Amino acid sequence: MSDRTNILAKLNIVYILLMAFGFLIIGKIVYYQFFYDKDIINDALKTTRIYTSIEPIRGDIYSSDGKLLATSVAYFEAGVDLNCDALTQQIFDENIDSLALCLAQLFNNKTTQEFKTEMIDARDSGSRYYRFSYNISYSEFKELSTFPVLRKGRIRGGFVYQKSFKREKPFGELARRTIGTVASPRRIGVGLEDAYDEYLRGVEGYTVKERIPGNLWMPVEDAQYVEPKDGIDLITTIDIGLQDVAENALETQLRKHDAEYGTVVLMEVKTGKVKAIANLKKHPEGFYYEELNFAVGNATDPGSTFKLASIVVAIEDGYVKPDQIVETGNGTIVYYGRKMKDSHEGGYGKISLQRVFEVSSNVGISKIIRDNYKDKQSQFVEGLKRLNLDKPLGVCIKGEALPVIHKPGDPEWSGLSLTQMSIGYELQISPLQILAFYNAIANNGIMVKPIFAEALTYRGEVVKVFEPEVINPQICSQATIDIVKPMLEGVVENGTALNIRSDNYKIAGKTGTAQINYGNDTLPTEYHASFVGYFPADAPEYSCIVSIYKPRRRGFYGNIVAGPVFKEIADKVYATNPKFHRFTSNFTVAQTVPYSKDGNKDETEKVYNWLQIVTNYNNMGQTEWIKPNIDGHKIKYNPINYSDKTKVPNVINMGLKDALVILETYGLKPVVEGRGKVVRQSPAPNSSFNKNDNITITLK
Repeated sequence: MSDRTNILAKLNIVYILLMAFGFLIIGKIVYYQFFYDKDIINDALKTTRIYTSIEPIRGDIYSSDGKLLATSVAYFEAGVDLNCDALTQQIFDENIDSLALCLAQLFNNKTTQEFKTEMIDARDSGSRYYRFSYNISYSEFKELSTFPVLRKGRIRGGFVYQKSFKREKPFGELARRTIGTVASPRRIGVGLEDAYDEYLRGVEGYTVKERIPGNLWMPVEDAQYVEPKDGIDLITTIDIGLQDVAENALETQLRKHDAEYGTVVLMEVKTGKVKAIANLKKHPEGFYYEELNFAVGNATDPGSTFKLASIVVAIEDGYVKPDQIVETGNGTIVYYGRKMKDSHEGGYGKISLQRVFEVSSNVGISKIIRDNYKDKQSQFVEGLKRLNLDKPLGVCIKGEALPVIHKPGDPEWSGLSLTQMSIGYELQISPLQILAFYNAIANNGIMVKPIFAEALTYRGEVVKVFEPEVINPQICSQATIDIVKPMLEGVVENGTALNIRSDNYKIAGKTGTAQINYGNDTLPTEYHASFVGYFPADAPEYSCIVSIYKPRRRGFYGNIVAGPVFKEIADKVYATNPKFHRFTSNFTVAQTVPYSKDGNKDETEKVYNWLQIVTNYNNMGQTEWIKPNIDGHKIKYNPINYSDKTKVPNVINMGLKDALVILETYGLKPVVEGRGKVVRQSPAPNSSFNKNDNITITLK
């Protein structure tokens, strides 16, 4: 009886414990359901498995002639899980020596023994991740994937890696600001990278990762996986050859005149396609670099280049005739106590309207506007607005400056405003806005928007073409345009820009020399020198503006400071564009076949095709780089092999463009001296090098 009692007592105790345990579980459930902080539970769940995005490859940016301006280069962070289940002690011991040797040969930052010791220590300490490097190139990664243990992959070999992309510009500083940068948490996006980001960035994919010991995340093999969609490529309007000429010509003048900063824009008249745009500023250490897009975002007093707008308005309103004579007197006139002078001492006396414009007479232009608009000042301002000079162009690049043209009644308006505006003061207009106005005159009154993109392509297929966009179909009458075009030609043929006259083609344009802080006698006198125009004047194809700010030596007038940049660019365009040169039907090859630098096969062939010179192009296969040799009246191409990426490539006898592309491909950083073709390089061809080493190339 006692035994039975004991058994029942024990069963009762077990029953009570089970009931208590059950109530405890129920209580915990109720507690977690209704009272416990759910964020803690959610966080715990989230941190066991997470969705993680897979970065797409950003679209490339190309020049109009097919050169790569910006691309995304893959880089990897890679390491090994030394305590993964598949990596047994036997496998580890059998492979550690060969793996350490391979790592030492690839990375060169540690010895074989150092790699071996560190991996043994990491395995013994239970580490789940030993990192090799965080900045591994694609070629290095492919080699790394063949090493002992790692070649077995993530599950069987513990090979852990993560891919990211770095944006690189093969042509370095060329058009850097216009190409721009991608927006990030620390900076705003600018340039074409920002303007076309919705196309370039692509669509993210995603996968699932799971937390493993060591606070590491590993992809889950059987989890859902969505492939990223790579970005769309952008074809710009930029011609890299003309861009190179524009930047070099601008920098030469900036250095010569010790100027603070400057900009140049070259544009197609009919389409508004910007073929070259350079913006350079002087660094405190003395060199020039691209910081801001002054052409788009820097609105200042334009100075005498604005006189064309004043004349157009006066002609349109019927106040000025082509044969009109203007009294400029001794070159000095006073308005409301302020003296206005012409640059020519003693003045020009009585001269024609054409001559007033050619010599850029401040007195002549201001008198025309003052005499005809002094009692109807608003009419003059409205005339300027008809020319679209008061509106932004609406270009795709962020940061376009808003033009400022005051009107009667504004706080800034005074008795001096009318005459000051007539010669380009008390105004705020950007260089690109002035260029668009002159381009409209060249285009017989049709104002087109400056554009920087030609098309979007995806895997070689065109998906969108950017057509020219008309801002104003007729800014003024054709009769007025027919009057002012000879004036613009006269500036170069007989006026202030005689120094840039060409015997081969005609240039039409206007010089500008604006005094910065004009009217403020408390500040030092500084200048803004400019030249804007188009060419060939009789059949305009291109327009161009050059603006150079704060030149400090060797003159400050627009013809001397800005004019030579315009002339050098125009000469280059004229010399290299076949449409400006006519050939007779009986054209024959000269006794001497033209010499060509080494370089890109397809581009070289285009030139020889145009010259009707026979080559062995079709027999060259897939080679990209060639050395042309003269063979009688023919050209024989010999391939240049750049397959060995372990030795410094030979770029001697190449032009700058091709040399830069090749050197950047090798991971070298070019330092350029001179202009022309490469005649010397250091280190020498076939030398050993390390990634990111500098290489100096001398051109003559």
